[in-house]
Amino acid sequence: MLTIKKVLNSSVVLATKDGAEMIVLGKGIGFARKKEEQIDENDVDKIFIPLNESKNEYILELIDDIPLAFFELTKKIVSLAEENLNTKLNNNIFLTLTDHLHFALDRYQNGINIANRLYWEIKNYYPKEYAVSTQAVEIINQSFDINLPQEEAANIAFHLINAQSESESTDSLESAKMIGGIVNMVRYSIQTEVDEDSVHYLRFITHVKYFVERFYTGKLMDDEGGSALYKQMWTLYPSAMEIGIKVQDYLYKMYDKKISEEEVVYLGVHINRLMNKSS
Repeated sequence: MLTIKKVLNSSVVLATKDGAEMIVLGKGIGFARKKEEQIDENDVDKIFIPLNESKNEYILELIDDIPLAFFELTKKIVSLAEENLNTKLNNNIFLTLTDHLHFALDRYQNGINIANRLYWEIKNYYPKEYAVSTQAVEIINQSFDINLPQEEAANIAFHLINAQSESESTDSLESAKMIGGIVNMVRYSIQTEVDEDSVHYLRFITHVKYFVERFYTGKLMDDEGGSALYKQMWTLYPSAMEIGIKVQDYLYKMYDKKISEEEVVYLGVHINRLMNKSS
């Protein structure tokens, strides 16, 4: 049984189970419920997200920012993956994949298509994850009556792969230095106060961490073809792209390695979101 600690809204409650706190999501699960009331897990279609104290604010803000439908969609995909891959995925996927799906739909509606340059590798080296993700794309398209590109399957597969492992960066100290340098440069360039507790800041930090991991493992995106997306980003978000170029120059001076236009595009997307949510 679950014991309600706090009703967050009609579809989300903070509950305890065996002494552990968790976020419980489900249609109508919080309707007319009160603190200390118990919920039978079998009574509702639910999603459980165990709480990590360091991520509490992030989780709660994410829930406020993203409609419940995306969490329900993630649940379907996770269930499909666990059945077909015959494994239990890390609970963090309920946050990371939900955030990604919400962001993917936002990009689709704004006509921004960021190609996955690891598409071939993921499709060929992780065929089981890719097959599940292909089904996931079909589910998403049907749910929102859209037509996401098939490359989106590689993006989803990436989350499924990560949810099966706990790999760390090869050099934590050097990685931390680079992350700090990039983040400080972006914050200084934005020239406005950044809310460090915001979802957009945490998304930006997550992107920088993955970028640094790619940098040190030699897996940077390397498309230097002057893509249409690169030009489109300059038209739509020139200020964010200018900061992305500053980061590119900084890394070249510090590490004698020039990152690609595609990496600048990824940075520009996240920097723009961060700029629009700064205060």
